[in-house]
Amino acid sequence: MSNLGDFTEFDPDDGDGDDAGSPDESRSADVDGSAPDDRGDASADAAEDSFDRLDVDPTDADRGLGALAVSQGLCVAEDERDTALRAFVTTGNRDSVRLGKYLLVPYPDAETLFCRITGLEYAQEFQADDATEIHARRAMRRTEFPERDYKFVAALDPVAVLYEDGGELKRRMTDRVPKPGATVTEATDADEIKTGLKIPGNGVFLGHLSVGGEKVRTAADPPTIDYRVKDDYSEGDPLVFRHTLVAGGTGSGKTHASKNVLRQYLADERAYEMGDGRTARPAVVQFDPQDEYAQMHDDNDELDPEFARRLERESVAYGGHDDTTALVPQVGDASYPGEGHRAERVRFTIPFSMVRRWPWLVAGAALNDNQYNALTLLLDRFFRQNPSGTYRGFQSFLDDPALREELNESGHVHEATFDAVKRKTRTKAANDVFDQDARDITDLVHELVRPGGLTVVPTYHVSNSRAAEMVVLAVSSLIIDEKLSNDPEYDRIDETPVVLGMDEAHNFLADADSVQARNVIGKFTEAAKQGRKERLGLFLITQDPQDIADSVFKQINTKLVLNLGDEDAIKSVNIPPNLESKVPYMEKGQMVVYSPDNSEPVELIGLSKCVTRHGR
Repeated sequence: MSNLGDFTEFDPDDGDGDDAGSPDESRSADVDGSAPDDRGDASADAAEDSFDRLDVDPTDADRGLGALAVSQGLCVAEDERDTALRAFVTTGNRDSVRLGKYLLVPYPDAETLFCRITGLEYAQEFQADDATEIHARRAMRRTEFPERDYKFVAALDPVAVLYEDGGELKRRMTDRVPKPGATVTEATDADEIKTGLKIPGNGVFLGHLSVGGEKVRTAADPPTIDYRVKDDYSEGDPLVFRHTLVAGGTGSGKTHASKNVLRQYLADERAYEMGDGRTARPAVVQFDPQDEYAQMHDDNDELDPEFARRLERESVAYGGHDDTTALVPQVGDASYPGEGHRAERVRFTIPFSMVRRWPWLVAGAALNDNQYNALTLLLDRFFRQNPSGTYRGFQSFLDDPALREELNESGHVHEATFDAVKRKTRTKAANDVFDQDARDITDLVHELVRPGGLTVVPTYHVSNSRAAEMVVLAVSSLIIDEKLSNDPEYDRIDETPVVLGMDEAHNFLADADSVQARNVIGKFTEAAKQGRKERLGLFLITQDPQDIADSVFKQINTKLVLNLGDEDAIKSVNIPPNLESKVPYMEKGQMVVYSPDNSEPVELIGLSKCVTRHGR
């Protein structure tokens, strides 16, 4: 009977058995430890030579990445939680498979299932416990991973069924399950991928389709897949009039991306049908707090001929836009350097007469409802007496003690309310903005809105944030009200499609309780709702999308989301969870596009170079 003394203690330095003789060698050794007889080797060689070798290599080359497996179910269901679609990936293909990759699974007939990889996992081929000391030490000494010892399985999300109809490739919702063992191949045909993702063949260029930060490649020339936004009336209104949001943190490339998109709206061939049957080129009006967009007047010197040829092959507009004007607000004694561009500069001022239409422009601080009603009454009385009244004239009007007493005694405006209105409208911002030594913006409507032209309103030189806000809201209100009016005063605005761009939009469209904020938000909400009909598109750019009023945000159809580090900001853009998780890790120029009326949610890489001048 054996006892514990018959066993030696495990010594880590002795190895795990890899260096010991193999079982075959042990069996072939003599009992006394002597080497096996050489005659045994000779006999083995003779026996081996007496048999023919069989060729076990396949006669045909493998097709695809693998095949559908049924070991854990094969199901397509209306409830995506019940869908089970998994593919076994063969050893040689495993290194090239990535999450988000697009795959094709054929049906027995001519139809094809278009899928996306949503999960990847290794599973045991043989039942074994590898959480042991011996397994771990063997793995630590091993130089190669034994792929064949494991299953590699990809979970698939069925996106659409592709089918031919009259020679045209079309898509429909997934309504049938593929057969077990069907070959799974990578989607490499641009037409199949675009159809599967519902990407339009024509429209405004945004970037190239990508997966995991790498561009999707095809066998075509160019090998990339361009992503475009619908820009015609074949399936409803152009999406530019359904509004666009560009959201990205500092350094994410949102200005670069925005310039590239806006330049496409200024292409020579871009035009839209108007309500009266005419076709007109759009005007782009861009509010610019950092003095960057007037650079679109100039060419980008870094755009080499080879890159330009690639843009031409993909019908991407590039080069400086000659019809670019910088409409510079004159605010107090602030001077506009404008050193970063060669665009024409035209100075303007906001006439106080505009306050007659928009009383909230003159309110320097939050007014309650009583104070706002008092302000509108005072302005109405002032302008009836002074149709061309100025801001200074209005302040003199409020300084009249007889007026204060009269309104108080008549019960129209309490004296405390009168004093509050007087105090809150007498601000440095208002004094610096209204009636400066420049042409009135109302006299420059033809310069503000030009078919095929870009107008940039810079506020970089305005140090007072309240003054900058007053300028932006005054000019944007002029455009919006003329677009929405049934009896417009300026036909140029009414008869021209307008793309209204607003950088740092969160500074102007934040939800607030003040009367002025409610009026501003109400105006932009109405503009967003009526944009399709009136040919007015909002193009909002922000690093804080969570601060934009919900009533405006809900009207935005196309969202371009670049890198965002703030969790609240990411949640606010409301993109699918599988793409939301990628946002904090995206490199400069990478973006998620969520445009339900245009395509499936996708990941893109924007152009590496700006199509116009960009940067100092």
